[in-house]
Amino acid sequence: MSYSTTLETSTEERERLILEHLPQVRLIARRIHERVPENVILDDLISAGVVGLIAAIDRFDPRHNVKLKTYAEYKIRGAILDSLRGLDWAPRQKRRMARQVQAAILAASHKLHREPTEEEIAGELEINLVEYHEWLADLQGLNIGTLEYAGGEGPDVLSYVADDEAKLPSRLFERAELEKLLAEAIEQMPQIDRTVISLYFREELTLREIGEVVHLHPSRISQLKSQAILRLRVYMAKRWPTERGI
Repeated sequence: MSYSTTLETSTEERERLILEHLPQVRLIARRIHERVPENVILDDLISAGVVGLIAAIDRFDPRHNVKLKTYAEYKIRGAILDSLRGLDWAPRQKRRMARQVQAAILAASHKLHREPTEEEIAGELEINLVEYHEWLADLQGLNIGTLEYAGGEGPDVLSYVADDEAKLPSRLFERAELEKLLAEAIEQMPQIDRTVISLYFREELTLREIGEVVHLHPSRISQLKSQAILRLRVYMAKRWPTERGI
């Protein structure tokens, strides 16, 4: 199917495209909704996604050789994540807890010159393993969008790749470098963390599906996912600056 450029899109065509891609909004919203606390309302995510879809349609230019569906997915997901961050639904205590775990991972990795085990992270926090697992369970839902977010406070890493400049060599290089760093970080994780994070983000399996693959309870998978994401944040914070001067 061919699409008109932004300037040539009629009102009727715009409305048709919005209706045609609404199922895409619902699908993305449902996937994200599975990963956030229960108090987040699905309809609110869908509404935010529709805003992203409309922005994608209004800004879409087929001359860039990018499919509308691909561009729309990027804008829809970004709009939903922005709406979640704006809600500030994560209690300050949980954010503080996440920073403590990250600091413990960083301190332990410096001492050991490798990725620390769960027991070693718990030891750095001066709590036992059961308490550490409870911390990880409490952090479920705090990590939305964290693969785009490195360093705790600061801009999203992938936001450095601006829409209008995404094809510039410098932007492509930055994205390639970021993907390389993420791959390196995942490769250094303990096997179970690496498996969980790969199945969750690359294969887009649910916690229940991952549990069936590795024969662990979904609650344990949730703990490992939180831990793996915090490991990623520590690794990226050390190697990817939060300010790029652009």
